[in-house]
Amino acid sequence: MVSSPTHSPTIGVAIVGTGFGQKVHIPAFQAHHRTQITAVYHRDLAKAKAIAQTHHIPHACQTVEEIVALPQVQGVSISTPPFLHYEMAKKVLGAGKHLLLEKPTTLSAQEAEELVQLANAQGVVANMNFEFRCIPVWLRLAELLAEGYVGKFRLIKIDWLVQGRADASRPWNWYARRDQGGGALGAIGSHTFDYIDWLFGPVKQLCARLSVSIPQRPDPESGQPKPVDADDTCMILLELADGTPCQVCLSAASYQGRGHWVEVYGDRGTLILGSSNQKDYVHGFQLWGSQKGEPLVELEIPQQLEFPKVYEDGRIAPLIRIVDRWVQGIDRGKALVPSLQEGLYSQQLMDLTHQSSQTASWISLR
Repeated sequence: MVSSPTHSPTIGVAIVGTGFGQKVHIPAFQAHHRTQITAVYHRDLAKAKAIAQTHHIPHACQTVEEIVALPQVQGVSISTPPFLHYEMAKKVLGAGKHLLLEKPTTLSAQEAEELVQLANAQGVVANMNFEFRCIPVWLRLAELLAEGYVGKFRLIKIDWLVQGRADASRPWNWYARRDQGGGALGAIGSHTFDYIDWLFGPVKQLCARLSVSIPQRPDPESGQPKPVDADDTCMILLELADGTPCQVCLSAASYQGRGHWVEVYGDRGTLILGSSNQKDYVHGFQLWGSQKGEPLVELEIPQQLEFPKVYEDGRIAPLIRIVDRWVQGIDRGKALVPSLQEGLYSQQLMDLTHQSSQTASWISLR
């Protein structure tokens, strides 16, 4: 799944975003044979220097402008909170640098559209880290669907129920603010919309209800309660372009939630993919299948789809595959999927979900 080492030139990469960036992006880029981390950003220069020293990165910067001014930097990875994505990505693309962006794409489809247009105008490659497209079990699900294992779709049911935000004493931060891209829809719904399109096809219309089950969280400094307006629970009904009904239930506040499950029912059979792992959203997936009403059996994953190396943090291995697609796109001069265009599509569906929830109505895609 990852391209073999060649004599092709190394791509110098800057890391912008040092929370998720340190845990996942730095290890992934250091593991890929074609990328070399040449710079790291943190708004606090002392912290930037400390991170650079820890990970043996040559340059430490405290502005994105400094990052993109470095000739050693050909591409930039952005894994900051979503409210920073648009302005940072605009500077990266405007400087003619390639981009790898974390989800959710931006705060609105309008912002995402502008980034797509800028990337196209600058002739640079921009990709999204929709890593479910690179997980072995998910790749096998995609193969079986393409082979017609379930036949014509009758119903798709998706549950993603986790307890990451279930504790009401967890401190207030940007995740609690809708205007900063917080909430379960941005965190996990962005992935869901992408893989629905990948696996099952485009959406025709949707109806949604977003809710906040924990309306206050303590301020991290004063301990006083602060209001939460970002959703932690999402109920979404979709009709796909081929007429298939799809039910999506997302929650980041479910103690002992069942985890992440995708159920596909067709006129020939059934496929069920799922993981109850609450601590790692990549490790733990299994796939079961049934045809013609026979009992469900666990399906094997072909060796060629497996990761060549598995990491303790499950998010690293699929990101290495995303990085590989990014690198291949840079070589070819055109982004491979999942590109910023897929990020725009996911953002459009998130915008329509908010609109539907506010108006309590079905919304059709234009």
